[in-house]
Amino acid sequence: MDCWKQERSNTWTFPTLILCLYGFFFMMKPSEPFLTPYLTGPDKNLTIDEVTNQIFPVWTYSYLALLFPVFLITDYLRYKPILLLQGISFIITWLLLLFAQGVLAMQMVEFFYGMATATEVAYYAYIYSVVSTDHYQRVTSYCRSITLVAATVAAVLGQLLVSLADVSYFHLNAITLASVSLAFVCAFFLPMPQKSMFFHRKDVSQALPAPDKAVASVGADGPSSCQEDTGSVSAEGGPTPAQQADSAKPQSHTLGVLVQLSKDLRDCYSSRTLLYWSLWWALATAGFNQVLNYIQVLWDSRAPSHSSAVYNGAVEAIATFLSSVTSFLVQYMKINWDLFGELALGIFSAIDAGSLFLMHFTTNIWACYAGYLIFKACYMLLITIATFQIAVNLSMERYALMFGFNNFVALAIQTILTVVVVDSKGLGLNIVTQFLIYGSYFAVIAGIFLIRSICMLVSSKCKWKIAKSCKEHLNHAEHESKEQIVTGSTTRL
Repeated sequence: MDCWKQERSNTWTFPTLILCLYGFFFMMKPSEPFLTPYLTGPDKNLTIDEVTNQIFPVWTYSYLALLFPVFLITDYLRYKPILLLQGISFIITWLLLLFAQGVLAMQMVEFFYGMATATEVAYYAYIYSVVSTDHYQRVTSYCRSITLVAATVAAVLGQLLVSLADVSYFHLNAITLASVSLAFVCAFFLPMPQKSMFFHRKDVSQALPAPDKAVASVGADGPSSCQEDTGSVSAEGGPTPAQQADSAKPQSHTLGVLVQLSKDLRDCYSSRTLLYWSLWWALATAGFNQVLNYIQVLWDSRAPSHSSAVYNGAVEAIATFLSSVTSFLVQYMKINWDLFGELALGIFSAIDAGSLFLMHFTTNIWACYAGYLIFKACYMLLITIATFQIAVNLSMERYALMFGFNNFVALAIQTILTVVVVDSKGLGLNIVTQFLIYGSYFAVIAGIFLIRSICMLVSSKCKWKIAKSCKEHLNHAEHESKEQIVTGSTTRL
């Protein structure tokens, strides 16, 4: 029986199934599209200014503070404990959201939600530690698809319950609490990984040939071996010098991994192409997260929830569907992204800026909804392209490292935006003016990449003309040389 359980846990299907169930339940949050109406309604009785300037900024701050340490701890603890921590964070978030009152309590809600968001990296990284490389593409597709399906189902369910069944926002949050609690239960059934990307790589023991080289060798690429085989050799012949060094110097091992990570990061950003794609990623993601964080407040200002019908769930469902379609269509775009990629970044960033300006200047809620749909679809299209361009020439470990660092930079930029524009200790601008700032922000991004792409295209065309001219000159010279040879031969005859 124990052997059967071990065999079941070692196959790729079991952990993938459990992780997909976990992903479905933690994304199945029908109350999320209605958070602002809930906070400003009779249940919490908070003002729009309190929600915008005092409560929502806490999520950004906690996310930034926790992202980097959680990124390292996730790998060090091998993912599963962090997934359990995420489940606990979600449960605490919705317990407070249901039963606590006041601005301070809602700030605690945002803190724990920031913790849950920071630990989300464990969900996407876990599966790579328990399945073989042959199944990476399939399980990645399953894990990402199930979250999109869950988000769509949750938004549709929330809208139907609110519009047709007249379910209160309180009961929507109770349904969400039940869903995230089921996700927490699912996490217990996940097998504990035996390796991770950085701190528990299978090749670490072989990469330590001698104590004096322990630090230098950590993280080096080498032939992988089975841990069970290494253990059996150790049992018969005693611990190797490498294992003694590893056990005697755990701090050196950790330091070596961090040094290797910094070197990998420097090597990745030494590529100008990766640097510019990462720059767009960080800038655009900061703006995107900021818009997502405050879009419900804008909608509530255009059509107050206490006196108007709320269709936030339907809009989120459509936005998720359009994002999935645009991301799916990327694989069919036969474009030279090295040449035209930055032009696409500039054009679609300009469309994003236009949609944000539309949301600022219009007073019609349906125009706001339409602007949001365009904004999110364009961003998802571009982030898919950027992800592919960054990942295509990198190993999985280096891609994960760049992904984490790009998100950290994005959060740092978002934090600056929040402190200056939103926070009551900064400018504390009203929500309509904020979207004018966000539109201008994306306009600047569009300008940067449009100017650079035009320079690249002009430079490429000039190089092509120069190359063509040189080729024609060489052909002409070769032709004249042949004519001279023929003429000389004829003269001698």
